[in-house]
Amino acid sequence: MSKPFTPKVVTANALLEGDVVYLMANDQWSRHLDEAEVIEDAAHGDARLLQGNSEPDLVVGVYLADVKIEDGKPQPTHFREEFRTRGPSNYNHGKQAELV
Repeated sequence: MSKPFTPKVVTANALLEGDVVYLMANDQWSRHLDEAEVIEDAAHGDARLLQGNSEPDLVVGVYLADVKIEDGKPQPTHFREEFRTRGPSNYNHGKQAELV
């Protein structure tokens, strides 16, 4: 018996800046997880992965990441994804610089 599908988002890294990005329902990329399209079934997830992978000039490393919905917004379920939402870890730039 297969494992039930859990909510997911399509995520990748922006090719030029390296920032973590999320695919939105309008086929644009956002640097904010709460703007990501939440995928509820495997077939839709496969289609959205194809969409993300069709833009190698914009993003690299496209994959589906598990999320949970809290207060109507997607939240990471794994430490790795939580860490990626904070931005680069080598020094303050990108999302980390915005927090200062």
